[in-house]
Amino acid sequence: MQELSDDLLEGAQGAAAFLKLRGGPRAVYRMTEAGHLPVIRKGRRLFYRKSDLTKAFSAEAA
Repeated sequence: MQELSDDLLEGAQGAAAFLKLRGGPRAVYRMTEAGHLPVIRKGRRLFYRKSDLTKAFSAEAA
């Protein structure tokens, strides 16, 4: 099991860098608002789990 602190990414910028998206943070925001990416919201801050993002994209490819 991966440690939560090692699995957590802060913000759309962090998620975009992890996913290597050409659309950058805007693409992450769009996918999050559409419900395609799992997100943890703490106030105005967004957090993404690397493991959840990996699962979301591997399920999409299948």
